[in-house]
Amino acid sequence: MLRSIYLVRHGESVSNAGGITMPHALIPLTEAGRKQAGALSARLPARPPRILASPFIRALDTAEPYAKRMQVKIEQEPLLQEFDMVDPVLIAGMDQAQRRPIADAFWKEGDPTKQMGEQAESFGQFASRVSVFMADRLPLLPDGTVCFGHGIWIGMVAWKLLGFGVDTSEDMRRFRRFQTGLPLPNGAVYALEELAPAQWLLRNRFV
Repeated sequence: MLRSIYLVRHGESVSNAGGITMPHALIPLTEAGRKQAGALSARLPARPPRILASPFIRALDTAEPYAKRMQVKIEQEPLLQEFDMVDPVLIAGMDQAQRRPIADAFWKEGDPTKQMGEQAESFGQFASRVSVFMADRLPLLPDGTVCFGHGIWIGMVAWKLLGFGVDTSEDMRRFRRFQTGLPLPNGAVYALEELAPAQWLLRNRFV
């Protein structure tokens, strides 16, 4: 094995706990999420050469106890951010139960080009962003790098490593079924293990 790159899902957020809609980047951790972040800091690699994080608050705050303990600066990486599926303006004031039918309809329709509002991205754009990370960023990361991000992002990495498509409506619906079936609770850790140059295996480390 040449390298291991660690992918960490953020701790429990206010949105995960069913809270009212907020701008995607500003959703904070709950108290439980902060405890998860603290616990993670003692279980991750002891000498990470780099720590990357999505610029979203919940990912940065999950990374912070670990970075502080390791005395390594957090580098914000926009390619790691969550899939901005719905513009917060369209779901303002809604709680999780009220948001769910909108999300379910989006996935059922399965249009990879659809953007739900000006501040949203399409499924195709999201998939392309993950591809850019894997093609351009991943080859440059040193062994032991830890990346803090989001569950659906890790799911897309797994999907792409398996060679599945992202271009058609059926691809999109199949990805959603695959992603929701993965064990990706808040605080989950996966490792991208490089078996040979440009050959990667995604392995669950702990959930």
